[in-house]
Amino acid sequence: MATRPISPEDHERIADAIRSAEAKTDGEIYCVVAQSSDRYFFAAAFLATIGMLVASLVVAYGLETWWLTIRLPHFVLAELLALASVLALLRLWPGLRIHFVPRRLRYQAAHANALRQFLARNVHRTQARTGVLIFVSIAERYAEVVADSGIDAKVGQHVWDGVVRDLTRHAGDDRLADGFVKAIESVGAVLAEHFPVTAGDINELDDHLVEI
Repeated sequence: MATRPISPEDHERIADAIRSAEAKTDGEIYCVVAQSSDRYFFAAAFLATIGMLVASLVVAYGLETWWLTIRLPHFVLAELLALASVLALLRLWPGLRIHFVPRRLRYQAAHANALRQFLARNVHRTQARTGVLIFVSIAERYAEVVADSGIDAKVGQHVWDGVVRDLTRHAGDDRLADGFVKAIESVGAVLAEHFPVTAGDINELDDHLVEI
């Protein structure tokens, strides 16, 4: 997924792409990119602790097999020190946390964040319910298109899946801004097909990329 920061020039390109797409439709497009959708400390700590306990049991069994014994107080102390070390690492290096979290949980967190942004940015408040959110969460390597009911009723999920595939491919090549521009053009074409621009159309949402 993308690692380079999005430059001011890229922000302007994305804003221009939104304005160009919305000039052909009554629909609205909103873009959000999140560095991460969760802090993952507690999830990572829990899973790391479970893994550490399982590993310690394997070590204890191996020592028993070799006729070696560890006094219970020493074993407990070693466990506590190991746990404290793991928690300290997770606290000091937040970037490690996500590697302890299964992909399914990462995607659940990113999806929940996409829905929060859809509501928090008022994408659901457009007059014709034709707002579309293009969302990327970098840490989770996750992208999603969230469409309001007005447009979602007319467009199959496979269309949005295609937009997401293109967006994630661009992001994987570290061309996130290009991916957003392409996604905006694709979403704009879908909106223009079903909700072409009419006289008196107003711009209901800001035309820029939001970074959180």
